[in-house]
Amino acid sequence: MSLSNAILRGVSGAYLLQSGYGKKDLPVEAAEGLKQFAATGVPQFQEWDSATFGKFVAWSEMGIGAALLTPFVNKRVAGLALGAFSAGLLAMYFRNPEMTQEDGVRPSEAGTGLSKDLFLAAIAGALVTSR
Repeated sequence: MSLSNAILRGVSGAYLLQSGYGKKDLPVEAAEGLKQFAATGVPQFQEWDSATFGKFVAWSEMGIGAALLTPFVNKRVAGLALGAFSAGLLAMYFRNPEMTQEDGVRPSEAGTGLSKDLFLAAIAGALVTSR
C-alpha cells in the first residue's frame, strides 16, 4: 500500500468509523429526524422504521470505515463502498433546496456541512482509479 493510499484510507476510514460509532445508540427520535433528512436524497428511506434506519446508518458507516482501515481489503472495493455512501450523502445535498444557493450547486449556510462530503466522493474516486 502506498503512503498516499494509506493517508486517503486512514483519514476517511477513521472519520466514518467514529461517525458510525457515535450513531450506534441513537435515540429513536434522532433516528427519525435523520431518516426524514436522508429521505430527501433517497426517498425509499421514508418507508423504513426509524430504529432500523438508525442502526443501518451506524453499521454502514462503521463497516465502510473498517473496510477502509483494513489493509487487506482491496482499495477499489473500499473505494466503491465509500463512493456509494458518499453518493447518498450528495443526493441529500443536491435534492434538498435548503442546502444550496439559488444556482443549485454552491452550498448555502445550511448546506456547508453536507457539501464537505464531496471530499469523500473525491477520495473514493482516487481509490477506485489509482494504480
